[in-house]
Amino acid sequence: MEKMNGLVEFFAGIYQSLYAFMGDGLFITLAVLAFIAVVAQWRLYEKANLPGYACLVPVWNVAIFLKLLGRPWQHMFYLLIPVYNIYFMMKLYIELCHCFGKRNIVDYVLVILFNGFYILNLGLSYEEKYYGPVYGKSATEGNKEVASAQLA
Repeated sequence: MEKMNGLVEFFAGIYQSLYAFMGDGLFITLAVLAFIAVVAQWRLYEKANLPGYACLVPVWNVAIFLKLLGRPWQHMFYLLIPVYNIYFMMKLYIELCHCFGKRNIVDYVLVILFNGFYILNLGLSYEEKYYGPVYGKSATEGNKEVASAQLA
């Protein structure tokens, strides 16, 4: 229990120092970042012919995101496993890159480090095309589908 109190105090200290530095601008910054995340996810879902407003409903947005990747909705429970969820989210983001034909290590690093902005780029860019779900397909199958879709 002492570790938990120490963790809470640590994050409270970070919040207090950020608030002391930025004042109410902290909330404006967080609101702008939240708005960017909602717009990015909304456009990404629409590009995949899924309902964009699903990004506003807490559990449904995860189910729709998994559907975009081709995963069953039950995989959202993997996100509840404490340490495994970090690995699983990285894996999901890399699969998202594959859904858009991105198979480069630079794209993998960008989607993991700059998640919201990379997804915003995928959603808003006219050059990026959704090629379909990739879960359960081998890498060679996915490469053939992307290559044939890019040629067409």
